[in-house]
Amino acid sequence: MSTNIVIADDHPLMLRGLSDFLSSKGFNIVGSAQDGNAAYNLIVKHKPDIAILDIRMPYRTGLEIAEDCKKNLLDTKIILITFDKEEVLFEQAKAHNVYGYILKEFAVEEIETCIEHAIKGNAYFSKEITSYLENNNTSHRPEVMEALTKTELKVLKLIAENKTSQEIADAFSVSIKTIHKHRSNIVGKLNLDNKPTSLSIWANLNKAFL
Repeated sequence: MSTNIVIADDHPLMLRGLSDFLSSKGFNIVGSAQDGNAAYNLIVKHKPDIAILDIRMPYRTGLEIAEDCKKNLLDTKIILITFDKEEVLFEQAKAHNVYGYILKEFAVEEIETCIEHAIKGNAYFSKEITSYLENNNTSHRPEVMEALTKTELKVLKLIAENKTSQEIADAFSVSIKTIHKHRSNIVGKLNLDNKPTSLSIWANLNKAFL
């Protein structure tokens, strides 16, 4: 039985190229979209085996779609394609049970292998992204941390210990509003996105330096 696939990318050439390539390989493309909302609606409607999504799209990112699929117990297996090599995005992908993470420049070379792995229930991450992260994962404390105050570092340490904002507020004997302000300042200084999970993932990745 042919594998049903939804593809979403806000670059029309990439979308068309990948759709044509996979169709020529015998896969059944049940829908394609150029923004995140349309992509999610296609997944809900068609319940495809696989959804191949660009990470950065209007309205909803590929990561947000993966998070929504996980939350709503949709069985579609998510594969992300991207130019991004940021470790935080890679860790978020793993946290949302994404089955594939492929760099766009190698998409055509790796996509079939990735789909085969996903169908069998195994995750596949582009060799380029894993080797890049290994080569760039030094033991040096991130320079951005120098901008944090002592209080912010203490807050970050507790976040790395998976404490809630209320628990951190209790530990400091301050209001939860104050902790939310600290979190907002830390996110700004670390130049993270505003997704609720981004700060905890970053804190966990850099726990050794706190």
